[in-house]
Amino acid sequence: MDLNEAAWLPAKCAPLQVKQAPFTAPAAHQIVVRNAAVAINPVDWCKQLMGNMMFSFVKYPFILGNDCAGTVAQVGDAVSRFKIGDRVLAHAIGMDPNVNQPTEGAFQKFAIIRDNMAALIPEWMSFEEACALPLGLSTAACALFQKDFLALNNPDIANLGTLDAPADPREVVLIWGGSSSVGSNAIQLAKAAGYEVIATASPHNFDYVHKLGANEAFNYQSDTIVKDIIEALGDKKVAGAIAIGNGSAEACIDILSRTRGNKFVVQISFKFPPKVPSTAFEFVHAMAGLVWSNIAIFMKSKISGVKTKMVFGSTLAHNEVGNLIYRDFLPGALEEKKYQAAPKAVLVGNGLGQIQEAMNRHMNRGASAEKYVVSI
Repeated sequence: MDLNEAAWLPAKCAPLQVKQAPFTAPAAHQIVVRNAAVAINPVDWCKQLMGNMMFSFVKYPFILGNDCAGTVAQVGDAVSRFKIGDRVLAHAIGMDPNVNQPTEGAFQKFAIIRDNMAALIPEWMSFEEACALPLGLSTAACALFQKDFLALNNPDIANLGTLDAPADPREVVLIWGGSSSVGSNAIQLAKAAGYEVIATASPHNFDYVHKLGANEAFNYQSDTIVKDIIEALGDKKVAGAIAIGNGSAEACIDILSRTRGNKFVVQISFKFPPKVPSTAFEFVHAMAGLVWSNIAIFMKSKISGVKTKMVFGSTLAHNEVGNLIYRDFLPGALEEKKYQAAPKAVLVGNGLGQIQEAMNRHMNRGASAEKYVVSI
């Protein structure tokens, strides 16, 4: 077996360092994935930037990373659906508070993966394309299908592949931030579950969200967007909303408080300043804005009677939704080319040493309908 290496986060707020890492044998329900590609998510650079103000349970040194794809190198004794050499995508959950293990982080050559958080990928799909999926997919699935969130009906591959509204739509799902990683997956999953989808995006991403399955798209920057969506919904029953991005929760609360259906907004993200803080003053100001935003959302929720709840994207690993998505739904949906690896993968570089550059690029430039990827 090759030696393992990782892009370690050696201390709070420190740059990543590529060093040797232990090779860990899999437990009964785990596999070892030899990573060929990893993807960057905001949570990666946010943890690095914010230090112990975020996920304070993490002990250093640590291995970050959620999204990976590669080949199975070892399988645990109780694993039945994977074998050595299988091509897979996987959600590495090392930063899950119930896991908190660097061996289960993605930013290394050999990562430990729970067997209910990996899926076979077809031969025609590249590892770079595949690794753009996991965290966005998992977070969307938690929001849509977990019993403590929107609890929608299960996804069915038969519902994918059409841009029309379902002949007998159960209800409508509102997805604010449809071109984001989570939004791209939420659109497809809600569509697969048989729901009509209304999404927001920038006008240049309207075609993108329509191709993913959104029935209607609205410009989130429009001054009349709340009014426009309420009018579009009319007397339709809303199954709930997913709020991604600054101001999204407040807007979704306004819409759901004035429409029929499930008055539940799932929050995906916290308020974040348009410019990444670079000084202590800017950082304190940003944190104060975050606290005030959360208080304002809480008060608005209570006054309007619309429930809000923040989702954590790895909780499906601890309930039935993990197998629902990664075992029962995704492999077939990918094989039949009915589920898109979205957003688009953008290759930043090759090797563990390029992960820091990819994180910096995401932090400073952001990403719209794309995911920064590093091949390993």
